[in-house]
Amino acid sequence: MTDSSTTTAPDAPLRLQPGETAPSFTLPSSAGTPVSLADFAGSKVILYFYPAAMTPGCTTQACDFRDSLGSLQGAGYTVLGISKDSPDKLAAFAERDGLTFPLLSDEDLTVHKAYGAYGDKNSYGRIITGVLRSTFVIDEKGAIELALYNVKATGHVASLRKKLGIA
Repeated sequence: MTDSSTTTAPDAPLRLQPGETAPSFTLPSSAGTPVSLADFAGSKVILYFYPAAMTPGCTTQACDFRDSLGSLQGAGYTVLGISKDSPDKLAAFAERDGLTFPLLSDEDLTVHKAYGAYGDKNSYGRIITGVLRSTFVIDEKGAIELALYNVKATGHVASLRKKLGIA
């Protein structure tokens, strides 16, 4: 018997697994500067992909990360958010909601696809292609520690903190 939650269609996006090397990238930030995963070598990174800045679910998730930033940073994690929005829209999002962690722009979806965070998903019974809300925990050596796909916006950060043992 197969578990339908882990069964993938032949054309499904790749799924990164713990232990694999995190795909490298350099993307423009909301501050207008390039940010690379390599900038955080030797550090732990929480990298999350979200569909669109300033939408209700994405705002909830971003604000949850913002509100948990002290405890996450205290445990040695850097938070990076990635969406397909332009750097200007990300700057407006950061300003509007007081987001103090880097928001990165992947307008051509190259990094989304490298992490398997873009592809087919079920939306209210319809199959559509789009951003898969996903979170990756990357260890100090650049390996995937956790790969969480199709996460919910609400409650995700609390669940992640629990998985990481962060109060």
